[in-house]
Amino acid sequence: MRVISGKFKGRKLIAEKTIKPTEDKVRKALFDTLRPIIHKSRFLDLYAGSGAVGIEALSEGAKQAYFVDSGSGNCKTIEQNLNNLKADAACFKILLMDCERAIAFFHKLEEKFDLIFVDPPYYQDLAKKALQTLGAYDILTRNGLIIIQHHRREKIAEEKGLSLWRARVYSATQLSFFCKETSPYFE
Repeated sequence: MRVISGKFKGRKLIAEKTIKPTEDKVRKALFDTLRPIIHKSRFLDLYAGSGAVGIEALSEGAKQAYFVDSGSGNCKTIEQNLNNLKADAACFKILLMDCERAIAFFHKLEEKFDLIFVDPPYYQDLAKKALQTLGAYDILTRNGLIIIQHHRREKIAEEKGLSLWRARVYSATQLSFFCKETSPYFE
């Protein structure tokens, strides 16, 4: 697995054998969509796994990336990937905690993110639960986007204050983009 584009383009990333990283074609499509807004953004990668998506965000010019995963092995892998890339330590944070707890934690600290990427294991209702938690705790900037990666057959409903802006399907994977109802994307 390699970084697709940006300043780390072509650099190799490692992943735990127990996770299935976001496919290259899905990451490419995601960042083709986000490229106009990613520069200087604050990026949150929930269920970060190998960190490939958050690393891609840093490579594309995100100001900061936060990586959240509940697996200590995954967090060590993310740290190793960032160290191998010689990423500026001031530009990232790695948190060992579950998704819902992390969202509540950021809300308590009044942290806001421009882009929030959620890629939980499929068919466990974790994507739906994450979006519900994000709807309950306001950690998304006014013009921000939440991107949920899920199986195309797994239906994710809109939550209070969050509306589906766009959905794209890539084989069995779907990317669903949500924004605040007050966002210009919703207009």
